[in-house]
Amino acid sequence: MNTEKIILGIDPGTTIMGFGIIKIVQKKMQFIQLNELQLKKYDDHYVKLKLIFERTIELIDTYHPDEIAIEAPFFGKNVQSMLKLGRAQGVAMAAGLSRQIPITEYSPKKIKMAITGNGNASKEQVAKMLQSLLELKELPKNLDSTDGLAAAVCHFYNMGKTTGKKSYTGWGAFVKQNEGRVKK
Repeated sequence: MNTEKIILGIDPGTTIMGFGIIKIVQKKMQFIQLNELQLKKYDDHYVKLKLIFERTIELIDTYHPDEIAIEAPFFGKNVQSMLKLGRAQGVAMAAGLSRQIPITEYSPKKIKMAITGNGNASKEQVAKMLQSLLELKELPKNLDSTDGLAAAVCHFYNMGKTTGKKSYTGWGAFVKQNEGRVKK
């Protein structure tokens, strides 16, 4: 029985994509990496999507995650922002699905609740808790990378549970679980 698992957590965004990677060894978390992809300098939205896809593939090919945890877009009032964020998430998911890696989606509230016990916690509270849990020496300037790491840790805490999350093992599973979204 394999007692090791690598989880890639992604906080998708069109300005900054944050990500974190943890390794699970005999039910204990080990920190591997956290970082971000800076996209501010690119004006073309399609270039940003291409870079998100390429960076996600690069992370997969480098770290060989067994599973991906991704933060779901939150529902805001700005429809254009929601569309862009959804595209960023979709491109990151497509990268994982193209490599046959199971993906689980978590709401921001669920991630915050898993890390801090408070679904309304601030980014700073989540980052500080991760720093304590994973014994991180310092926190990054931007907290998008800790949001990605939080998705991975949330997934670890929720492994084996089936409530409140969406999980996809491939395109067929995605389509089957989202039949209402498929145009016929």
